[in-house]
Amino acid sequence: VQSAVLGYPRIGTGRSVKKAIESYWAGKSTAEELQQVAKNVRKERWESMKNAGVDIIPSGEFTLYDQLLDHSYNFGVIPERYASQNLSGLDTYFAMGRGRQDKAKGVDVVACEMGKFFDSNYHVVKVPHSPNTTFKLNNNQQLAEYEEAKALGIITRPVLF
Repeated sequence: VQSAVLGYPRIGTGRSVKKAIESYWAGKSTAEELQQVAKNVRKERWESMKNAGVDIIPSGEFTLYDQLLDHSYNFGVIPERYASQNLSGLDTYFAMGRGRQDKAKGVDVVACEMGKFFDSNYHVVKVPHSPNTTFKLNNNQQLAEYEEAKALGIITRPVLF
């Protein structure tokens, strides 16, 4: 019998990811610093599962904000109101999830709507799309995280939302 984990807490020891995100949003740290914290937490998670004897370890399910938002962003579902703001990829992603107001840069967009995930109390970001939406791979998170874990000597099973 093999054991498998479908997901694992992603907040990090001492809520390190949450603190790093809030620091980034406040302009007190860089995108690179935020991504390094996230990478460290992914490493801790994978090693924790491996050390616990989990046979099938997931990758690609880590998120900085919302898994459905990740899925939409990764497949290029970025509404024009965000794409037209001349923001970095990370800032576009966060703008879709929480909105962005920056008078100095002329940016003023509201967040995408939130909705219940099926019939649960868990809410997700609902990224709007239309029949004219073009789906294209914008970010291959699953492959990137699989390769990241593999470099640590940990073979994972990529997870799609």
